[in-house]
Amino acid sequence: MDRTVYEFLYHYWFRVEVEGIENVPSTGGALLVSNHAGALPPDAAMIAKAVKEEHPRPRPVHMTVEHFFKGYPLLSMLVPKIGGVPAHPANVHRLLYDEEQLVLVFPEGAKGTEKLYKDRYRLRRFGRGGFVEAAMRAKAPIVPIAVVGAEEAQPIFAHLPLKRLTGLIYAPLAPLVYLPAKFRIRFLEPIATDRWGEAPWEDTGLVQTVAEDVRGRIQEELYEMLARRRSPWLG
Repeated sequence: MDRTVYEFLYHYWFRVEVEGIENVPSTGGALLVSNHAGALPPDAAMIAKAVKEEHPRPRPVHMTVEHFFKGYPLLSMLVPKIGGVPAHPANVHRLLYDEEQLVLVFPEGAKGTEKLYKDRYRLRRFGRGGFVEAAMRAKAPIVPIAVVGAEEAQPIFAHLPLKRLTGLIYAPLAPLVYLPAKFRIRFLEPIATDRWGEAPWEDTGLVQTVAEDVRGRIQEELYEMLARRRSPWLG
């Protein structure tokens, strides 16, 4: 997958440009948090490829995936083979704390992938802040990521009422292939989570505040990147 599909998409199809890769720690666990979009989102693979290609000390990135992937033929078998792990707190803690790995999460969840084209780059709510709690428990920094391009690569124009017929969570009306949108990935400054005492995850208000801060930073960066973009296809 990496030497064929990802290599082609990263260098020739999406022509990915990366900023702030130095904000990804070279050692220790870190939680990468990004916006998310597309019928079959390519952003996770491109973020992982960016760390491998651009970082001075390349590291594997473990991507958390929603449980609904189990209901999709082929995807349910492919996702674990390319580094996807079920989005469960125990999995995230093990990877961050015990194994000191990089873990990529998308707090928008399925709502991000269901986003219509008319709502592109408007971040959905970041859940209840579970990703912040996971980072706090593991004493791992949070690295926000802003991705521009995924919204145009496979935009969703409508949802077809085929849930009962297909058994899928949703049936998006979208291009069957990725469009050659220009990708820009910006890694923002890490947010330390080991500076709020012994058990900061027990403070629900603090967890929500940090989650909203991360969401706000990513949203602000997206608007700034879009304002500078000349074209979805040329960058």
